[in-house]
Amino acid sequence: MFELIVAGGWIMAPIILCSILAFTIVVERFWTLREKRIAPPNLAEQIIKLHNKNRITSEAITKLHNNSPLGRILAAGLRNMNSQRELMKESIEEEGRQVVLELERFLNTLGTIASITPLLGLLGTVIGMIKVFAVITSLGVGDPKILADGISEALLTTAAGLSVAIPSVMFYRFFRGRVDELLLKMEAQAVYLVEVIHGDRSDMSN
Repeated sequence: MFELIVAGGWIMAPIILCSILAFTIVVERFWTLREKRIAPPNLAEQIIKLHNKNRITSEAITKLHNNSPLGRILAAGLRNMNSQRELMKESIEEEGRQVVLELERFLNTLGTIASITPLLGLLGTVIGMIKVFAVITSLGVGDPKILADGISEALLTTAAGLSVAIPSVMFYRFFRGRVDELLLKMEAQAVYLVEVIHGDRSDMSN
């Protein structure tokens, strides 16, 4: 493996760096974007039960805020639950925008890696072919080993770039879909909370 990296030339260094960064992001996002951590099921129903018992206190709201990203969104709404429905909804949406930024953290970086690693591989290919033609110009085609080294460098960097880009694209798409799924679930619970508190929907938690 080390011989292949060396044969690929200096362009292999940024490709390897991109692969390490992509792997780190994938592991971190898998750990972070767990449904139980982001949007615990039935959290809104638990809050409504407390509301029905008049147990929504500042301490309860603070605890909810620290519970999860969904808890932060619901807590923002509860701080304005005695205000008009639109104000409660706006406070939820404002907090939700902050949560979205956190859920999408590092995804742009992963997408950038997916885009640039094939270009790095192509750059390595061009450099390798330049070396091949330089050798042909100066020495002719009499030394196949020298020609093979340049061609090998070109092919290795292309393969390395694609081997990083392909899984990066796959995981980028996967995590984008995961974020959208979590956002829909959080939105459903937030809307349910607002409508029950303001009497637009019957309480299904009983």
